[in-house]
Amino acid sequence: MIDEPQVRIVVADDHQVVRAGFAGLLGTQPDFAVVGTAGDGAEAVRICRELRPDVVLMDVRMPGMDGIEATRQLAAGPAGDGPRVLILTTFDLDEYVYDALCAGASGFLLKDVTAERLFEAVRVVAAGEALLAPAVTRRLISEFARLRPRAAAPRADRLGTLTPRETQVLRLVAEGLSNPEIAGRLVVTEETVKTHVSRVLGKLGLRDRTQAVVTAYESGLVVPRSPGRG
Repeated sequence: MIDEPQVRIVVADDHQVVRAGFAGLLGTQPDFAVVGTAGDGAEAVRICRELRPDVVLMDVRMPGMDGIEATRQLAAGPAGDGPRVLILTTFDLDEYVYDALCAGASGFLLKDVTAERLFEAVRVVAAGEALLAPAVTRRLISEFARLRPRAAAPRADRLGTLTPRETQVLRLVAEGLSNPEIAGRLVVTEETVKTHVSRVLGKLGLRDRTQAVVTAYESGLVVPRSPGRG
C-alpha cells in the first residue's frame, strides 16, 4: 500500500501560545506535517515561498504585515501555484475576514474551532476545495457586500464571457449549493456541474468556490439579502 503524501502546513499567528497550540494539534494527524510557523505576515510569506506548503493557517490580525496582505501576496501567483489560506479569527462577522476572502483566502475558521472541524477544514482546502461553511461564510460575504458601496470588481467584466448555463451555475454556487444539489436543481449529472464550475473558475481567473461567491456578490450578479431575511 502506498502512503498518501502528507499535507504540508504553515501556522501564522503573532501569539506564540496559539501558534504552538495549533501546530501541536495538527501534528497529531499522520497525514499532516507542520513544516513551519510564523509570527507575522511578512514571515509567513517568506516561509511559504521557501517551504511551499499546501495550506497556511493565517491569523487575520498581526503586527506589521497582517494576514490580509500576506494572503494577497501568496494568492498573487498563477492559479493553483501557492498555498491555500485558511484565515483564523475570533469573530465570524469580521470585516477583516471579508477582506481576506477577497484577497484570496479559501475560507476561515474561528479560533475556538473543534479539533475535528480543524482537521476536516485543512483536508478540504488541501484537496483544492473551498471551505465555504455555507451559512456562516455566505452570511459574512453578503453582509459586507451589502454594507459597502460596490467597487468595480476586477473580474466583473469577465462575467460576459460566461455562457447562460455557466452564469446560472455561478449563481447557485453563490447561494451555497453543493455540486450534487446543483445537479439536482438543473437536472444534469454531477460531472456536468463539475465541468461548468471548472470553466467558470477558469474564465474568471478564480482559485476556488469561495472566490466565486465573492465575485458573484461584488459584481452584483447576486444581490445581498437585507437583514432579517435569513
